[in-house]
Amino acid sequence: MREPIAIRREREGKTFDISHPLAQTIIKTWKKGSPVDCLVISPEFEAMGGIDYNIFLDNMTEPEHADYMFLDKLTESDDHAEPYLIFLRESLEGKRPGLGDLILTPEQPSKEVVDTFCTPRLAHQDYTVVYIDATAFEGGGTLTANIQVGRDNAIGIFHLLDGDKKLPTEIPPDGIDTEEWNDQESDEYKKALGALTRVWGIFPGESGQITYEFDRGQRFKFCATGDQWGGIGDINAFHAKVSIEVN
Repeated sequence: MREPIAIRREREGKTFDISHPLAQTIIKTWKKGSPVDCLVISPEFEAMGGIDYNIFLDNMTEPEHADYMFLDKLTESDDHAEPYLIFLRESLEGKRPGLGDLILTPEQPSKEVVDTFCTPRLAHQDYTVVYIDATAFEGGGTLTANIQVGRDNAIGIFHLLDGDKKLPTEIPPDGIDTEEWNDQESDEYKKALGALTRVWGIFPGESGQITYEFDRGQRFKFCATGDQWGGIGDINAFHAKVSIEVN
């Protein structure tokens, strides 16, 4: 018996590589304190949907008190498979159920978010992403994000991207100079992000604003990162009030 036990200990003693993109997505998506999470993850390791099992069970029987918008569509049904099918379908449709996105509607055109960002060593290495769903504004509108940066050391840069835009990684495409790719002031950096609009250099304790006019309902990615002009690895918090006004 000693040999199998020794082999098992050797196997179980190996540490899990949490730097893998799949592991990072799971860590960022799971709900603290939940015994089980339901996650939908794309082949590119992007979270498409995530729900806390405890809240999910509670809301299956009380759809009028649902924490997640997709559960509002449930009817009083004894079919416990139905909520999972709704969750899967809305995840695949890009609605990102349960991920804490800012879902704005004409009835609720403004919401707030508080999060943190970090100054990366390589320009595309670290983005904090807030997803904004403005599909309810079918005729478009003007999106405004009023941003307040905390009093820690990091200086903030904030980009607004189309919701379908994939964020670049720190590894440059073939033929692109590595230094330019990872320099926030370079044209290659700006081209890779393809931001609809952005605000640069919001210093600690200061505020800034992003404004963007759109002509149809759509989704956005609001991305925060630290300005490399400051100290690499510095962290700061930000508060953003995002609102949409119909044109």
